[in-house]
Amino acid sequence: MSDATKQTRYITCVLCEASCGLEVVTDGPAVVSIRGHEADPLSRGHICPKAIALQDIHTDPDRLRTPVHRVGEPGADATWEPIGWDEAFDLVAEKIVATQKAHGPDAVAVYQGNPNVHSLGALTHGVSLVRTIKSRNTFSATSVDQLPHQLIAMLLYGHQFLLPVPDIDRTDLLVLVGNNPMASNGSIMTVPDFAGRLRELKARGGRLVVIDPRRTETAKVADAHHFVRPGTDAYVLLAILQVLTSEGLTAPAQYVDGLAELSAAVAAFTPERAEAVSGMPANTIRDLARDLARGTAAIHGRMGVSTQAHGAICQFACQAINIVTGNLDRPGGTMFTTPAIDLIGKKMLGKGHLGAWASRVRGLPEFGGELPVSVLAEEITTDGAGQIKTLVCIAGNPVSSTPAGDALGAALARLDFMVAIDFYIGETSRYADVILPPTGPLERDHYDLVFHLLAVRNTARWSSALFDKPDDARHDWEIAKELALRIIALRHAEDTGDGVIGAAARALNAVKDLPAVVEAQARFRTSPKQQIDLALKAFRTGLSVKSLGETPGGVDLGPLEPRLPARLLTDDKRIDLDQRLLLGAIAHLAASSDPQLAPEELLLIGRRAQRDNNSWLHNAERLTTGRARHRLLIHPDDAAARDLTDGAVTKVTSATGEIRVECQISDDVMPGVVCLPHGYGHAANAGIRLRHAKTLPGASYNDLTDPGRLDSVSGNAVLNGIPVRVFTDPGATP
Repeated sequence: MSDATKQTRYITCVLCEASCGLEVVTDGPAVVSIRGHEADPLSRGHICPKAIALQDIHTDPDRLRTPVHRVGEPGADATWEPIGWDEAFDLVAEKIVATQKAHGPDAVAVYQGNPNVHSLGALTHGVSLVRTIKSRNTFSATSVDQLPHQLIAMLLYGHQFLLPVPDIDRTDLLVLVGNNPMASNGSIMTVPDFAGRLRELKARGGRLVVIDPRRTETAKVADAHHFVRPGTDAYVLLAILQVLTSEGLTAPAQYVDGLAELSAAVAAFTPERAEAVSGMPANTIRDLARDLARGTAAIHGRMGVSTQAHGAICQFACQAINIVTGNLDRPGGTMFTTPAIDLIGKKMLGKGHLGAWASRVRGLPEFGGELPVSVLAEEITTDGAGQIKTLVCIAGNPVSSTPAGDALGAALARLDFMVAIDFYIGETSRYADVILPPTGPLERDHYDLVFHLLAVRNTARWSSALFDKPDDARHDWEIAKELALRIIALRHAEDTGDGVIGAAARALNAVKDLPAVVEAQARFRTSPKQQIDLALKAFRTGLSVKSLGETPGGVDLGPLEPRLPARLLTDDKRIDLDQRLLLGAIAHLAASSDPQLAPEELLLIGRRAQRDNNSWLHNAERLTTGRARHRLLIHPDDAAARDLTDGAVTKVTSATGEIRVECQISDDVMPGVVCLPHGYGHAANAGIRLRHAKTLPGASYNDLTDPGRLDSVSGNAVLNGIPVRVFTDPGATP
């Protein structure tokens, strides 16, 4: 290694929503160092441990680099044999077409995981693959994450991705509910360097208030933290609205309608009722409501409130608070971005729709073309017309991340065929017959099509691949392209009798000049880089891939600016708070009995750590060393009542399952609450190759969750506020 061979490059971290700019020093094929890029206008030099581990993903010997085919049943006895790309593409395309020919288009299902929105190629080409498959049985991580956000954005603002974010750089008061950006770096709010921005907020006299059942990393640096019982946030948020409307503390914009109807709907939610249900003092609720109406303020709810029984009500209430206080579209309040590539304004993203069709077994409505993932297992195991026979899983791990993951795994084992586009053998991909591994994060070009829509500052950044891909590797967009073209060709061959199943590549060659194939080839012809360059020029920003590439860190397009009502995509360019779907749900909640628990029950909530990334990155030794993070947090009073000592092995049971895990006694959780991180459970699934598996207990959070429990309005899975019982389990091992 010598200084003469070293290069300094600037790239984007694609592991979480913060999308931090990185300064990377390489020496040939090796990474010498990774650090935050100080000159990046959005991330400002911020970096977290996950970004440093990018080099571990790149060199991980367990990362798949060529397609593999499973021999034997899923589990420890299964073996994986390498196969060629063309053979793999043909096999997958033939199985998809054969399944749909025999059982109908919906017999093939698609699941898309969170990494899809972090990959430019998945966004430019993967979406076209899903459309090519043409199945109503389409699922994604949306319905275990942000579905309430998108539903409320569609109803209030006219588009599912018109999601206002707190203007943290100018606000006087930031209220976060079920939101932990000190660990997550922001979520549905791209806010890298949250810690630095918080210091700046406090330096100008502003305050941070956190409402959460756990004293999170963010709560520990807040000016005030208020405990709230899991699943009861709706009562607190509606009580804030009750105070605002009953005390005349509202000042909505002139384009807002429905204030009187909203006021009537929340009248029953007094702070006293909220205190009785949630544990948050009534006077504290009143004071917070008055503070939100005074000066510039922003309230933002995230996973803790989205993934509970009243997720849509919570997100509606958060938006309504910002709207009625006049803080929507106001500097220092919540605002919309002005992205260089405006996918919303140019109608390149669907506005969203609800209930265009429903799931076959339970009759749950779709949203935006996707069904709730909680129905995936039953759609596989329930016989009848439309039963799922084949699954295409794209960069997803639903066995770990969706309700009753163990039951879903058992369902996947019953499929006729499954393909995973993934570069690891994991809890879900181990059930696949074929795994098609895309290139790694350091081998791809990147532009944030999604997270520039959610950022706390307007910027644009192009990131060229740090390393060339190996000759025998395929980008995810190339995988999508090859599969889609073969599917189209085979369908034509089947329809016309010009070909037979079992000859995908020959069918593609035989019909390459047909209009349908020519059209598809045109759609897939341009690379992601070419598409971004065309989009930048079409939006007349004066930007191009070349100009961005010559500006390390990208360009600063300035702070968020007022954009309403012009930015609204509602038919009348107005915001209507009189949403019958939501006000009806609020009326039902008002008339319902307040929630009760059995004396021995506790409420389970999830958590994340800065060194975790959902259900992966556990192959990176630098992220898995140190004290085990996978422990059940329990309050000292609850531990004493169960004769638990710190580190004891506990048995945790719910209505749907049980796990064993070590406990950690901590007053960071409120009494009556236990807390376990999601995304674990690796050791419970035989056959998964993890070099550091000994540090990862086999307890999966989603062995305790119930696919039958959903937010009744949006269909989002309920992952927080799960009633559980905790027992001492001497002699057991986690």
